[in-house]
Amino acid sequence: MEERMHINWYPGHMKKTKELLQSSLALVDIVVEVVDSRIPLASKNPDIDTIAANKPRIIVLNKEDLADQAVTGKWIDYYQKKGFIAIAMNANSGNGLDRLITAIDRAYSAQKEKFLSKGMINRAPRIMIVGIPNSGKSSLINKLTGRKSAQTGDRPGVTKGKQWVRVKGNLEMLDTPGILWPKFEDDRVAMLLAFTGAIKDDVLNVEEIGFQLLDRIRKIDPAIIEKRYSVEIDPDEETIEVMNRIASERKFILRGKEIDYHRTGQTILNEFRAGLMGRITLESPQEQNKKTDSEE
Repeated sequence: MEERMHINWYPGHMKKTKELLQSSLALVDIVVEVVDSRIPLASKNPDIDTIAANKPRIIVLNKEDLADQAVTGKWIDYYQKKGFIAIAMNANSGNGLDRLITAIDRAYSAQKEKFLSKGMINRAPRIMIVGIPNSGKSSLINKLTGRKSAQTGDRPGVTKGKQWVRVKGNLEMLDTPGILWPKFEDDRVAMLLAFTGAIKDDVLNVEEIGFQLLDRIRKIDPAIIEKRYSVEIDPDEETIEVMNRIASERKFILRGKEIDYHRTGQTILNEFRAGLMGRITLESPQEQNKKTDSEE
């Protein structure tokens, strides 16, 4: 199986959302960008760097419970060195919410002092929360408000429309749908987004994506696969042979003793996304630094 993805996907609602972000930016003080802790760079929309260049930024590494804790710490350092405030949290459980509130206060402190120095009444900070589909942005808003203020779902693109959300009387947030950039020029990025469910499975080849995910996890730590699927991996064998043994172990066999690659691939994807393989991060700051060095 060859690691190539050809995706040129930019639905009309995503174009409108980008325009909405640009037009609404003047109304907010701070931009909070939600990324997936398992792919902290691939899930970070590069458009936001341009759109929100002059606004204080907070990077929320969400789904920290699914990611390698040590690698998440390295990503926090990576983003802080780039001038962002970065925190890790789990929006579903609310773990880390206090860190986010503290980060918002910190990011707003300069604006607050400006108001006070001019003898003005300090107003509530106005926050824009952004993130690609399936990053957990809507779940974060629900935790901040303490109520179901936005639609959420496991499938990308559930959140729709635009709404202001008031939090405990001292914080205003502008919720917008998650957006994805117009073209996947980097196959690696597209693949990582597919692994985590940021791209709908029904527009992908599940067999191929499951295989590529298995191959990537094998390179990170083959023991993860061995433990989850009760298989032993020979360093010299091909990943497709490992996939075949997983299918046999799970009895994913079609008539004629053929491997059911679709079911096997979907199982690998589902179990990774649910955290059943353990806490796994699929990209590291070291990889990004090497890539940056090679481009210079």
